[in-house]
Amino acid sequence: MPQSTIAKELTIGQLAQRSGVATSALRFYEEQGLITSRRTSGNQRRYARDMLRRVAFIRVSQNVGMPLAAIRDALHRLPEGRTPNRDDWAEVSESWRADLDRRIHRLRQLRDGLTDCIGCGCLSLESCVLANPDDICGQSGACGPVRLLADGEDPSEASEASDVSGSCVPVASCR
Repeated sequence: MPQSTIAKELTIGQLAQRSGVATSALRFYEEQGLITSRRTSGNQRRYARDMLRRVAFIRVSQNVGMPLAAIRDALHRLPEGRTPNRDDWAEVSESWRADLDRRIHRLRQLRDGLTDCIGCGCLSLESCVLANPDDICGQSGACGPVRLLADGEDPSEASEASDVSGSCVPVASCR
């Protein structure tokens, strides 16, 4: 009886089917440096079988709320870009715990403030606890759109300007 052979490489369609991830997402992951493939002479992608585990790692990481940049950093810390194993996941998940705790805390604050906002529906820039807690922006004299960062959030990653103390700083157009 002939022994079945397991392919050492997967096409993008096979990887998508086996992982449950759309081919467009796999191409995006590759573009972002999260997974790798080789190209055939016909320019078709071929993925090593261990990409299944990397894709699973990426999906689980996304499901717990980690941004792709953090996932990429975690994967790049692995020796020689190897596929993560159980010990790697334990180490990575522990390193993400503080960040997740901060985000959970911030989400709880937003949820608790949302009740007041829904109650009035005004989104007043002077008194809304979501748009402008304690009228910090008005006190600073900032003009234009501003963003309040949570404690410890990196202002260089913010889409608008502020400092880590939570005080408002005008965006570039106000300076």
